[in-house]
Amino acid sequence: MPRARATMRDVAAAAGVSLATVSRVVNQLGGIAPETRRLVEQAIEELGLPGPTPRGGTPKPVEGAVYVRCPYVLTDYFGLIVSSIAEALDRHGRQMILNAGEATQQDPALASLASRRGIGGAILILPPEPSEDLVRLSSRRFPFVVVDPRTALPRDIPSVSAAHHSGARQLTAYLTVLGHTRIGVIAGPREWLAADARLSGHSAALADVGILPDPALVRHDQPTTQHGYRAAGELLDLVPRPTALVAFNDKAAIGALQAATERGLSVPRDLSIAGFDDLDLARATTPQLTTVRQPLQEMGRMAVSLLIRLLERHEVEALHVELATELVVRGSTGVSTIGT
Repeated sequence: MPRARATMRDVAAAAGVSLATVSRVVNQLGGIAPETRRLVEQAIEELGLPGPTPRGGTPKPVEGAVYVRCPYVLTDYFGLIVSSIAEALDRHGRQMILNAGEATQQDPALASLASRRGIGGAILILPPEPSEDLVRLSSRRFPFVVVDPRTALPRDIPSVSAAHHSGARQLTAYLTVLGHTRIGVIAGPREWLAADARLSGHSAALADVGILPDPALVRHDQPTTQHGYRAAGELLDLVPRPTALVAFNDKAAIGALQAATERGLSVPRDLSIAGFDDLDLARATTPQLTTVRQPLQEMGRMAVSLLIRLLERHEVEALHVELATELVVRGSTGVSTIGT
């Protein structure tokens, strides 16, 4: 038996408001608090009724500020993303509310985000929360976009990231052309989506030239200079040692440069070193760092573009956007001298 069509009375019951309140929302009348309007619109969508539409026939845009959550120190990496988001939101006339800093990682912000007064949508940068929390937020019909997701997301949650796999594949392919067959990898944390994709790209490039990936040549840890220094030291003390090191972060690559110098290795004559990101630091080293450039500012701008389309209730087909990376060759990589 077909299900009976829901009515405005059903919407009122689902949202916990009066029938008159539902009528005011449907007819786009004033005098309704933003959070109450959101509850009614959510109930309308869940019950399968047509949403509130003004006389012009276009759904009314979602109002309110954009909440930008970046629970990390706003260094050159995250700072570039956040600043581009702020500039793009300003061009769209949207106010930004910033939640940033490592201390905010313990802040259960997502649980109450959909019901916060004056918040229309959010941009979440590398959210530390489990994917289940993001799915729960999405189920409340709250518009948000994830930048550089830490874990795999369902297809209906919008996200923007860089092409990690192809970037790492291009870098390792370049090193193999230079004759490097024993390449150490300083990877990011385990089960981090970007690290997994980059390691996959690295392995694919090795497979292209008939080299089996060696787990003994991979180190996982946080993407810091200290980690890069420690991991590079472990790799360079292996016998035989790698002839090249690939760090999935420019800061880790700088730590690797320090470890190489302490061991009396000349870069790139004795050892090639490459990074990922193309931060300003990559041009401040001696020699300058070969790296993979991520379009960090464009990631921020694209996240705003996606969110604005969601807030204006436009149809969005490409929910997972992957932006191209670029190999930047500088002086820290050279031809392998092993066997010559």
